[in-house]
Amino acid sequence: MVRRLVFAVPGDLDTPTGGYAYDRRIISELCGMGWAVEILDLGAEFPRPSAAARADAHARLTASDPAAAVVIDGLAWGVLPEVAEAMAKTHMTVALVHHPLALETGLPAQEAQQFHDSERRALSCSRCAIATSPATARILVADYAVPQERVFVVRPGSDPVAPARGSADGVVSLLAVGALVPRKGYDVLVEALGGLTDLAWRLTIVGDPSRDPQTARALSAMIADRGLGSRIALAGTVSAAELAGFYEATDLFVLPSRFEGYGMAVADAIAYGLPVLAARAGAIPETLPPDAGVMVPPDDVVVLRDTLRVLMTDRGRRERLRQVAHASARRLPSWRSSAEIFARVIEELR
Repeated sequence: MVRRLVFAVPGDLDTPTGGYAYDRRIISELCGMGWAVEILDLGAEFPRPSAAARADAHARLTASDPAAAVVIDGLAWGVLPEVAEAMAKTHMTVALVHHPLALETGLPAQEAQQFHDSERRALSCSRCAIATSPATARILVADYAVPQERVFVVRPGSDPVAPARGSADGVVSLLAVGALVPRKGYDVLVEALGGLTDLAWRLTIVGDPSRDPQTARALSAMIADRGLGSRIALAGTVSAAELAGFYEATDLFVLPSRFEGYGMAVADAIAYGLPVLAARAGAIPETLPPDAGVMVPPDDVVVLRDTLRVLMTDRGRRERLRQVAHASARRLPSWRSSAEIFARVIEELR
């Protein structure tokens, strides 16, 4: 019997973020396992849909095949509680939560509370929730009243790649990957690097600037104001091949995020055998293997600057971290194994 699934995503599935990358790969692997997956586009306005976009998403979801499980990406599901209530009677709905909407950095308090209340209500009507990390699963249980037995963890997978070769010119090459949004903490990173101009380094930030144009403009201005334009490159959105090239030429991966629901970029860096410097936020302590990197408090410019100095000047320390990262890469789950767990969750619900 063909196993059927509706996978509802807000907007273009090729959007260059970790969440959409997760959705793409799970869908691809499920199809490779013989599942018939219908991709349902809910529109690009989420998580702040207009009344028209909300009504259209409502119509599309409620018209989906009631005989198929319906997985809805949390970027949309969290703001569609009325749809969740309607579908609870007719469909088996599964909420896929990359990270709760209310935990996006920089939200006004009132909007954060609205997101929290809306997502909690939608989750209460879902047959179950799939979280991408144990840390996010714990948040759903503790703060969103999702029963423990209805929360399942399906971590992102990883592709095997050759170890990064690093830079070859004596300049320490730093890489950060993620959309230019306040949550990623790039302002903290630029401020920290502004006090390290006596060292030889360069930073490439790969990330979509269109998600939050105001933040992208502010970051560009900050780089110019600190006189770091020749050292810090904002590469924008790049192809998979270009991103692989950046990883391969990197000496130290940096992720100063204020919160991460999993931290797929960290896992990618580990896959390349790269030492990692990350903020101790969200799921990062669970994603970053012990002794493969260094964690610092989020939003602490001084500690980040001091740690960067140590890692940039101590090549032996970076090499030790690199060796552990390289060994840890072999223990990362594959995308096929992650999809098998995902499929098992859906099958067990039936």
